[in-house]
Amino acid sequence: MQDNKEHVCEEKVFQSVFMEHATTIRNFIYYKCGDQNKAADIVQEAFIKLWQKCRDVSFEKSKSFLYTVANNLFLNEVAHQKVVLNYKNSPQRTHTDENPEYLMEEKQYDEKLQRAINSLTEGQREAFLLNRIDGKKYSEIAQLLDISVKAVEKRIHGALVSLRKEIGKI
Repeated sequence: MQDNKEHVCEEKVFQSVFMEHATTIRNFIYYKCGDQNKAADIVQEAFIKLWQKCRDVSFEKSKSFLYTVANNLFLNEVAHQKVVLNYKNSPQRTHTDENPEYLMEEKQYDEKLQRAINSLTEGQREAFLLNRIDGKKYSEIAQLLDISVKAVEKRIHGALVSLRKEIGKI
């Protein structure tokens, strides 16, 4: 590919692609597998593949390439497993001035919320978390998951209905 555009093979360009997309791709895979280490490994492998094919992938297509490769790596790794999201690694807040009853109620609510999120379908969980945790717009989610905006709306609506049923109004 000989043109006037910068090649992904140039270290500065590759580094900017990494800085721009690594975290969101890691989160995307983490929402699928529930394992931060596995997600980080998949992202690293996706960037290795981008580097290996840097002459074949244009700068404009690098984001799409990375998401596709990362998703395919994930699918290959969990072909025989059911995906279950696990929040054990979520950061714990420190409480110093709340009373014990409040802390117990908060812990019970968190556990109930985690169980409710885990009970969502994979599609609902992905769309819901990409929207609510990463703050992605429906159109961005549709592009990432390669589905229509209507499908994203349906998944998030289904997730909200299910969550409200499980834990009440959010």
